[in-house]
Amino acid sequence: MRLGQRSGVAQALVVVILLWLSACLVGADPSDAENLTPGDYDFSLAHAGRVRTYLLHVPPQAADKKPLAVVLNFHGGGGTAKGQKEWSGLDAVADREGFLVVYPDGTGRFGRRLLTWNAGTCCGYASTNAVDDVGFVLTLLADLAARTPVDHTRIYATGMSNGAMMSYRLAVEASEWIAAIAPVAGGMVVETFTPRRAMPVMHFHSVDDPRALYRGGLGPRLPFLRRVLHPPVEETVGHWVQYDECPPQPEVGPTRHGTAGEEDATHTATKIVYSPCRQGTEIVLWKLTGAGHVWPGPGPKFPEWLLGAPTSVVNASEKMWQFFRRFSRPDAPLLVKENNPP
Repeated sequence: MRLGQRSGVAQALVVVILLWLSACLVGADPSDAENLTPGDYDFSLAHAGRVRTYLLHVPPQAADKKPLAVVLNFHGGGGTAKGQKEWSGLDAVADREGFLVVYPDGTGRFGRRLLTWNAGTCCGYASTNAVDDVGFVLTLLADLAARTPVDHTRIYATGMSNGAMMSYRLAVEASEWIAAIAPVAGGMVVETFTPRRAMPVMHFHSVDDPRALYRGGLGPRLPFLRRVLHPPVEETVGHWVQYDECPPQPEVGPTRHGTAGEEDATHTATKIVYSPCRQGTEIVLWKLTGAGHVWPGPGPKFPEWLLGAPTSVVNASEKMWQFFRRFSRPDAPLLVKENNPP
């Protein structure tokens, strides 16, 4: 047997073993889960013939051994779970409020680097190869529930750019499990809009985003990624306003302004709310000006030539949790193996 053949057999054997271990864990009753101690974890599992990975942040409240809410936080195209963890600053909110934060990794050609999500018509490797990312997320949630107590009625999703798109896909295709979403700087690119449940949505987007264009259209090219056709933000929001049977005319809140003397002094953020909606849901658009393709808040800053201006005119992580905690999915199925798609 040649070296290359041996390597291929070894890799296949590893995947088979991981699949077996994953099946054992995923099939477990969540009520039997051990309680993870507070801290950060790096887990792997097998799904659809691939080894998949995710980071987990467990807050201090886990010491009480009670089921905790979960926020899925998806990185952008070309990003990683580790990068999204650092950028969004959601761990600090989780430690104060007491919820689990999951940072899944997408897929790509270079290990745990330059990763993307199959959010529908976007993006990159994951979309081109029709990666089953919805199935992966459901398998991940069941794996998580086998490791530590999870409140399966309070599972939320957010993400940046391509990760925002992924949260929208979950809202459409896995709405039985997802209680609310809060996409940041990314639209909905599903091929068919067929959700099964009304969905609370809070969307953050700047009209000056140079990459995920607010008014829609082809964004500029990024390394290793094709140009992305972005839908108009207000069209995306409008789909959910109509589906959730919200009033067509929103309530527009007062405009927030950046801090005088700071880099974002000229930035603004306006909260646009459609409510009340079917099944008690609500649709919210945070419409920003001046900011770029960024996660609003105090996180790390990137070169403006790449993503546009950073902003702290509103803290997305704080606002989305205030939104999430108002909603639950009481009829959500348990997170066990039989609920996962084939």
